[in-house]
Order: sequence, then C-alpha cells, then structure tokens
Amino acid sequence: MQTLSTIALISVHSDPATETGSQNVYVRQVGEALSRLGWQVDMFTRKTDASQATIVQHNPLCRTIRLSAGPEEFISRQKLIGYLPEFLKQLRQFQLDRDIRYRLIHTNYWLSAWVGMELKKVQPLKHVHTYHSLGAVKYANVDYLSNLDKTRLAIEKACLETADLTIATCPQQRDYLRKLVSHKGQIEIIPCGADINLFGSIASFTARKQLGIAQNTFNVLYVGRFNRHLGVETLIKALSKPSLHSVCDIHLTLVNNSPSSNPLKRKRIEKLVWDFGIDNITTFAEQANRKELAKYYAAADVCVIPSHYNPSGMVAMESMASGTPVIASNVGGLKYVIQHEQTGILFPAFNSFILTRGISRLITQPEWRRKLGECGRERVEKLFTWDGVAHQLNEFYLEQIGQQNLEFLHKSLEYTVQAVGY
Repeated sequence: MQTLSTIALISVHSDPATETGSQNVYVRQVGEALSRLGWQVDMFTRKTDASQATIVQHNPLCRTIRLSAGPEEFISRQKLIGYLPEFLKQLRQFQLDRDIRYRLIHTNYWLSAWVGMELKKVQPLKHVHTYHSLGAVKYANVDYLSNLDKTRLAIEKACLETADLTIATCPQQRDYLRKLVSHKGQIEIIPCGADINLFGSIASFTARKQLGIAQNTFNVLYVGRFNRHLGVETLIKALSKPSLHSVCDIHLTLVNNSPSSNPLKRKRIEKLVWDFGIDNITTFAEQANRKELAKYYAAADVCVIPSHYNPSGMVAMESMASGTPVIASNVGGLKYVIQHEQTGILFPAFNSFILTRGISRLITQPEWRRKLGECGRERVEKLFTWDGVAHQLNEFYLEQIGQQNLEFLHKSLEYTVQAVGY
C-alpha cells in the first residue's frame, strides 16, 4: 500500500489513545480508518498525566502524540484556552525535530480550531474542522455570556469562515452553523460511525451473565455523560411510571462514558433516581472501555438517548450495530441516524410521557423489538461504518490537497512570469 501523505488530527482536550468519550472515539477511529487507506496519521492531544507515554503507536501508519502544554494533569476545558499557545509551540517543535510537514490538518472542537487557524498562518496547509458541539447552540438561550463564552463563539465563527472545509456530522448541525454562526465557509456532511466488528460481537445471554443482569428482566440502557443537556432526567421520570412496572421487571443501567467523571454530576443523578423511587432497580457504571461497552449494549433490551442536543448520534449507531433497538429524542444526529419505527423510535425531547409509551411498546411487542434491532444493524452496516466515514473524508482530503497543488503551481507560474518580465 502506498502512503498518500502525512496528515495531523488535532484534539487538544480529548485523548484518542483512551477508550471513553465520543470525541476520543471519533478521532481514534477516523485516524485508524484513514491509515488503512494509506494516510500517515499523527493524532495530537495534550498529556494529562506524567506517567503517560508521549507516543502511542496504534499501527505502522497511525499514532497518538501527547504534548506537554501546562501541568501534566487533568485540566477542565474551561481552563485549557490559556495553554493553547504552548500546545501550538510544542506541536511545531515536534515537526521541527522530525522534519515533518503536514499538508492537511483536521481539528476537532473549538479549542483545537484555534490551534489549526494559528498553524495555518505560518505553514502552507489545508485546514479541515469538525465542531462536535457548538457554543452557538449551547448559549442560544443564555442571557449572560462570560468572556470565555464570547471567545468560544468568536473562534467558532472565525474557524467556519477561514477553514478550507468544515465537516458537519448531521444536517441539523449544518443548519445551526448557517443560522447561528456564519453564512461563509464550505460545509459538507459526513456522519460519525460505529465499529461493526466490536459491537454485535457478543450474544445477549452471554453479556447479561457476565454483567449479572437477570435474563428475564427488561434492561434499559443509557450511555453518555450526566450533563443536563443529555436529558437523563427525562429517562428517570419515564421509568418511574407505575404502568411500566406492572408489566414486567425493569432494570436501568446508567453508563457514564465521560473520560473524567464528575462526582457532583453523578450525585445529582443518584438523588434523582432516589427521589423518583427507582434506586432499587438502577445500576451505575463508570468509564466502561470499548469492550465493556459492547457488553452493555448486548445486554440491553433498549438503549434510550434522551438528549436535548446531539450532533453525532454515535451512541445510537453503536447500539444499532449491537442489534439493540434505540429510543431517542427527535433531534440532531439522532433523527438522521434513526428511521422512526423502522430502526428505532423517536420521541419529542423532554417528553417523559411519550418516552414511557415507547418503552411500553417495546416491552409488549418483543417480535417488533427484535425486528427493529435487526434493521438497525443493517442500516449501520450500510451507512455508518468508520471505514465508510474514512472513504468520504479521503475524497475531500484529496480534493483539498489537489487544490493546494494547483495553488502552488499557480503561484510558481506567477513568479516565473514576473521573473522573465512578461
């Protein structure tokens, strides 16, 4: 296989070499899939522990590089902006020490966007960006914005207007970018993906036995952070309805997949579970790695994603790849990934009553539930694999690098014309 070129994926706050967190997974899976197409991929992140390896080689063409920017410890995203200049300096030093030139960089999240824009000012490269989440959406109904909030919005706008290409993970995110951020800049839609070799590789009976979940229990799964915009409260309210518990035994599994667990957020959810009287049927799991997560999906009868805003739909894809039907809010990437009543059920965000009704339908219609799971798996295999994502990115990368070659040729011709005096 011929190596195409050396490219950099930049993810300042989210480490691709770790196994929890949606952005970590996105960058790692995209990087490895691109390397299978022949790209030499360097994935840059920030070292958060002195004991961490500086370079993690995932395969001969793909590696994670951890740069020392600020204290080698966890720093919240809100405080990381002060260390971005040092991160940029270390990245450039890494290039200089190894004589590496990146023809294209792909940045992830607004913190990395700043690094990408600054790097482009001093190096001839193409800049591709994926937002993952948007401050413009997060702050849409906020009356007071801090200086950091305003900085984020300014960086998001500048990136959309100056990057060579912006990747939106669903049509709604593209619409938000146009409506709330800027009318300038090129946007293309490329969804996230799921590992179809991992998810769906374990039988439900085996997974339940290993996790200690009774075979005759209807197991409801939630995977995600415990942030308010992810809507865990709606799920807890829905499961507290007595009508559900009169039909069968129900179990709730809450998997917090945040790379850095916040005890205050978990305490808030624990209190809600207690207040709504379902603490006796609820199990918490923290920071499950990818193999463990495959077990949780397989052991579930349904995966519920009650988000208020969800641009990726990645959890839905992973659940569907596992053959587990999904009930999800009718927002963002979720309504892009899920076909209502064909591969899952969509419900209005915040509406616990309709969510309860959806869960009840799956409990009382096991054959339909099985059919949803099968169709969901088929849809992911067809549309949402990481290799498929990489092939789409590959086309845009080659197009951008081709434009870069034409720009270089054009400048060379201009210089030649001027030199000979025409």
